[in-house]
Amino acid sequence: MKKILLLSAALSSMLFAKTITFDEALKEALSNNLELKAKKLNIDKAKADLKQASGMNWGKLTFSEEISRTNNAMYVFGMKLESREATFRDFGFADFLSAWGRGASANELLAIQPKDLNYPGSRTNFKTKFVYEVPLFTGYKLTYAKEMAKLQVKANKYKYAHDKNKLAIEVLKAYNGAVAAKSFVRALETAKKTTTSFINMISEFYKNGMATKTDLLQAEKRDNEVNAMLIEAKNKYKLALAYLRFLTDDNEISDVGDFKIIVPQNASLKELQKIALQNRNDLKWMRSNLQTMEKKVKFDKADKYPMVGAHLEYGWNDNALNNISADKDYYLVAAGLKWNMFDKSTDAKVEKSKIEANQVALYYGYMKKGIKLDVEQKYLDYKAKRAIVKEKLTNKELAEEILKKYTYMYKQGMINITILLMKEAEARKARAELIKARYDEALAAAKLKEALGDLVKESEK
Repeated sequence: MKKILLLSAALSSMLFAKTITFDEALKEALSNNLELKAKKLNIDKAKADLKQASGMNWGKLTFSEEISRTNNAMYVFGMKLESREATFRDFGFADFLSAWGRGASANELLAIQPKDLNYPGSRTNFKTKFVYEVPLFTGYKLTYAKEMAKLQVKANKYKYAHDKNKLAIEVLKAYNGAVAAKSFVRALETAKKTTTSFINMISEFYKNGMATKTDLLQAEKRDNEVNAMLIEAKNKYKLALAYLRFLTDDNEISDVGDFKIIVPQNASLKELQKIALQNRNDLKWMRSNLQTMEKKVKFDKADKYPMVGAHLEYGWNDNALNNISADKDYYLVAAGLKWNMFDKSTDAKVEKSKIEANQVALYYGYMKKGIKLDVEQKYLDYKAKRAIVKEKLTNKELAEEILKKYTYMYKQGMINITILLMKEAEARKARAELIKARYDEALAAAKLKEALGDLVKESEK
């Protein structure tokens, strides 16, 4: 029964286990990463701004229904009294005084009403109308606004491509970091086998009087040290996998393959710098912003031109809701011209836009120089890291061979346990340094590809 349970647990872990390569991890990250999805929405926002600028050419058509009620329509609705003036008699005061003089009762006095006055009293009004307003000439402001919006759509696309490259380098660091952690685990497992074999060997020697108790204690101490390192390495591997799962939004990842080294193309430094200036999306983004600022200068200058617009209105006005009839309708056609013939604030605004455009141009030039420096630094770093890997590999092979020799020498009684353990530590260090060097080489290669602006494109091939 116990064997069946163990087999079931093993099968379950195999079903949920997932080994992933870098290319698979990058594909998942580019598809699933929520931060990248949020950044992509900036493109949609820029497209919405473009639609808004383009839509203004068509003007706007509005419909409205106004309902109002008043107790004095002659004020609210602009009605006029008859041409004759209201007299004292019209309001009934003369009749009131006469009746009061002859001793009329209170009811008779209250019954006296104003006469001959055309007083409109309370009224409800319904006004239905359609209004169409359209700009006829805006001094080219709408034209420049659309051009600026188009440039910002391009700028945000370049910015998004740059963000994808940044995510790619982060995924590569996480992936190779997990590979390095896994390699450290394997290296320490090898070291653990070595120290455990030392304990077994020295135990046999101790039984036969060929080794001291101190030798055995030193071997056990080293074995415990390596075991502690192994526990720490396994924990770091788990943490590295957790971060990779976070970036890819894939909770099933449980293992990784080998190091991913994206080898840059074989070209001279100057050729690589030229490639970077052509490919870098952050530079393209800055160039689009510069072009936008240049259009902004023209946009602000347009305030000096006259503005012409049209207003078309058609509607119905009556004291009944069902007022849509030919005898109740009206129309209004109007055109307007506005021309700021003298406005010093416009000149100041244009001057400020020119300064801002010049500022962006300087940043653009500075970025180009910075990219060339970035490529040079990453190029030299990659060459150095690649050379170091070769040296560390040779050093590791030598350390392994030396450890074998010294193990044999210890068995022959030619050296003591302290020297043997020292050689074991040197071999373990050499393995760790090779793993670190391979990780550094992979990272340096990726950073050079990132500096060239084509890390994602290379990975998607």
